[in-house]
Amino acid sequence: MSTDAYCIAVDVGGTFTDVVMRDHAGALTVGKGLSDHRRIVSGILEGLEVIAASRDTTTDEILASAGLFIYSTTRATNAILEGTTARTALLVTEGFPDILVLREGGRFNAFDSTVSYPDPYVARRLTFEVRERIDSEGQVVIPLDEAQTRSVLRGLPAREVEAVAVCLLWSINEPGHERAIGRLIEEELPGMPYTLSHALNPVVREYRRASATAIDASLKPLMQSHLAELERDLRDAGFSGEIFGAASAGGVMHLEDLAARPINTVKSGPSLAPVAAGHYAEVEDLGRDIIACDTGGTSFDVSLVRDGAVKFSRETWLGGRFVGHMTGLSSVDVRSIGAGGGSLAWVDPGGLLRVGPQSAGADPGPACYGRGGEQPTVTDAALVLGYLDPEFFLGGRMVLDEAAARHAIGALAERFEQSHEDIAVAILTIAGEAMVQAIQELTINEGIDPRESLLVAGGGAAGLNIIPIARELGCQEVLIPRSAGALSACGAHFSDVVAEFSASRLAYTDAFAYGDVDESIGNLRQAIDEFAGRLRHRGISRFETRYFVEARYPSQVWELEIPLAGDGLRRQEDVAAVVADFHEAHKRVFGVNEPDAPLECLNWKGRIAGVLEKPKALSSAGRNGSSGHATTHRTMYFGQTGAVEAPVHRGEDLEPGSRITGPAVIAEPTSTIVVYPDSAAEMLPGGNYLLSNR
Repeated sequence: MSTDAYCIAVDVGGTFTDVVMRDHAGALTVGKGLSDHRRIVSGILEGLEVIAASRDTTTDEILASAGLFIYSTTRATNAILEGTTARTALLVTEGFPDILVLREGGRFNAFDSTVSYPDPYVARRLTFEVRERIDSEGQVVIPLDEAQTRSVLRGLPAREVEAVAVCLLWSINEPGHERAIGRLIEEELPGMPYTLSHALNPVVREYRRASATAIDASLKPLMQSHLAELERDLRDAGFSGEIFGAASAGGVMHLEDLAARPINTVKSGPSLAPVAAGHYAEVEDLGRDIIACDTGGTSFDVSLVRDGAVKFSRETWLGGRFVGHMTGLSSVDVRSIGAGGGSLAWVDPGGLLRVGPQSAGADPGPACYGRGGEQPTVTDAALVLGYLDPEFFLGGRMVLDEAAARHAIGALAERFEQSHEDIAVAILTIAGEAMVQAIQELTINEGIDPRESLLVAGGGAAGLNIIPIARELGCQEVLIPRSAGALSACGAHFSDVVAEFSASRLAYTDAFAYGDVDESIGNLRQAIDEFAGRLRHRGISRFETRYFVEARYPSQVWELEIPLAGDGLRRQEDVAAVVADFHEAHKRVFGVNEPDAPLECLNWKGRIAGVLEKPKALSSAGRNGSSGHATTHRTMYFGQTGAVEAPVHRGEDLEPGSRITGPAVIAEPTSTIVVYPDSAAEMLPGGNYLLSNR
C-alpha cells in the first residue's frame, strides 16, 4: 500500500460505529456514526462524513484515496449469543454423540441441582453418528462406511440443515476419514458450507475441537454473506483498495481468509483494544504491564498486556464460563460483561437496583437520545449528573434530551424515594462495580496484582467512571488516549496480519521425544512458510514468528502456554528452559509449583505476524493549542460532594503539559472524561490524558 494513501479502520458496535482514518503523516482522525445493523455501510459512511468535514474534504475523496480498509464487527458474537446462527448438523464418530452435551462440565458446582445444565451448541437431534474409527496412534480400526455417511447427508435437507460440522475421534492424527466426508458433502450437498475439525483446530481436547468446529460451521452462511455484502457496498461507494478484517488473535486477516474461517471474527473487535493500549503506553513511556478497558455502548471489555505482549487464551467463552460455548481457539484473552453507556437500569424481583446486561443499543438508544427509549441507562445517569454536555454530544452532532433523561431516572427515584441525582450516582456506581469484578477476574484470579499495572481506558463511556474504578482496584494512574472513543478501531492501525497454526504431539520432558516433536514443529514451520509466501505476493515483506507449547504437570487438567526461545526444542538445554519457565508461570498463576516434577507437553503452536505499516505519529488533528482555560462551567453532582459548579474544558483547547484538578470535565468529540474530586488530569506530550488520584 502506498504511504500516501489513507487507511480506514472501522469497529461496528451495538450502539456506535467507530471510524478512524490515518493519513500519510500518521495522524488519526476519529468519526462516529450510529450503527445500522440492517445495512452496516450506513454507519460507516456517517462516520466518514464526520472525518471528511473535519479534514475539509469529502467522503468520496477519502474512499477514492484509501488504500486499506480494516473492518471489525460484533455480528458473529451477537449471532452466537442470540442463537441466530445457521441450523447446523454435527457428524461424529459412532459411539461419541454427546461431546457437546457433556462438555467439560456445565456449571461451577457440579452438585448444584438448582442450576439447569446448559443446552449443547448443536441440538442432540442434529448430531449424527458416522460408522468409522481411528485409534490414538492414527491407525484405522473401522473403515469409513461411505454408504451410511451418504444416507446421513441425504437426510439433512429435510431437517432444514444449513451447515455441517465434522469432528471425528483422533482425526488430528489421521484426517483421511474427515477429508473423505468433506468430499461426500460436496457431492451430496453441493454448496453446503462445512467445517472439518482437523483443519480448523487440531488439538487433543475433544470438546474444544468439536465446539470450535460447530461454531465455525454455523457462522459460515451468515458471515460469508455479510462480508460479501460489505465488500460490495464499499466497492459501490468508491473504495478500490485492499480489505482486511479484524481477527480474534489480535491482528487482521484478509477478508477471504476470514470468510473461510469466520470463527476468527468472534470477539475480534475487542481483541484490538489491548494492541492500541500497548502502543499508547509505549509512546508515553508508561510501562509494559497494562490493563486495557474498553467501555462501549453495550459492553465493557477488559484485556491484558504483560511485558509488552498481549495475553492470549484458549478458553474464550461466549455466554458465560462453563455455561456458554467455547471457541476452543487461541485468541486474545478478553472478558466481556453487559455494562456500557447504553446499559439499562432496572429493579430485580428482590427490589434491588441492577444495571445491565440488557442494553438500549442504538435503536431506540438511551432515553436522552430522543429516539423513543424510555428506560434509564448509564448515559442518562451521566447526563442527569451534569457530566455530559447535551449540546456537545458526538461533537455537537446529536443534542441530548435532558428532560427525557430525568423523566426516565425519575421512575427509579420515586420507587426508592431518592433524588434523581442520588439514583444516577447509584447507577454509575453499580455499573462500575461490575467492571471492577470483570477486571479482578482477569487479574487477581490469574495471579496478577492490578496495582502494579497501568490502566488504559477507551470507549465512548470510559471516562464517565474510570477514576472510581481505578480507586477500587488500587491503580494510581489511568491513561485515556485522546482517541479513546474508538480504542478498538485505533488498534487496527497498530495491528499486523496474523495467523496461528497448531499441532498435537504428546511429549514428556523427562524422556523427551526430540524426533517426534521436531516433526510436528517442522509441519508448523512449513505451514507458516506457505502463509508468508502468500503474503509476499501481496506486498508484505517483513515477518515476526514465535512458537509455543501448551504443557502441564502429569495428570493435571489444564495447560499453560509457554513461549519457546527459538523455533524448536533440539537440545536438553532447550527443554530445561521450557521446564523452568513453566514452573515460574505455574507459581504466578496458581501460587504453587512442583520444581522436581516433569511436564507433559500436549500442543505446539506457531504464530506469525506479517508486519504492516504503522502510524509514525499520534493524532493531534483538530487541536487548537490555545491557553487551556476552561471554556464554560456547569453544575455537576458527585456522591462525595453533592452539587458543585465545575469547569468544562474542550480537549482541542488544551496543550501538552496542561494540568486540570477535579472536579472538572474534559469534553472530546467522541468521549467525555470526568475528573472526580481529589483527582487530576494531565495532558501528556503525545496528546493523551493521564489521570491520577490526589
